[in-house]
Amino acid sequence: MMEALTKDVIFKKSPQELTALLYEGIIDNLEQAIELINDKSYVQANAKLQRTNDILHRLGVGLKYEAGPIGQQLDMLYNYMADQIVQANLRKDTSLLTEMINLIQPIAQAWNDVLKKKVNVSQSSTVRKVTAYENSIMRVQN
Repeated sequence: MMEALTKDVIFKKSPQELTALLYEGIIDNLEQAIELINDKSYVQANAKLQRTNDILHRLGVGLKYEAGPIGQQLDMLYNYMADQIVQANLRKDTSLLTEMINLIQPIAQAWNDVLKKKVNVSQSSTVRKVTAYENSIMRVQN
């Protein structure tokens, strides 16, 4: 479940953490849309699907194409997903929405795995810097 996103929470997140939240938002909105379509609450489902496409658009805008071919591939994936979500919305096709969840989940999981590893690397780097600083202070004092 996504945490409440206040301005304070958003400003404290790194761009990478915000991307993880966007992926989580896609999955949550698609899951909710499936439930709403099954309940025949089409107006609310439409709102969830529109929000999902807004998130996909934001992810596409944030891509860095100079980083290599992955940027272009993600752009193509986001565009494909957006098109499929529109089709699923028109047809009220929950199986197509499930397919979109299955496409984005491995990417979201991989993104979160990298974030966790980066946090661990970053923490050990911080410990090394603090230790180096403390050692230099001790040399100066002696």
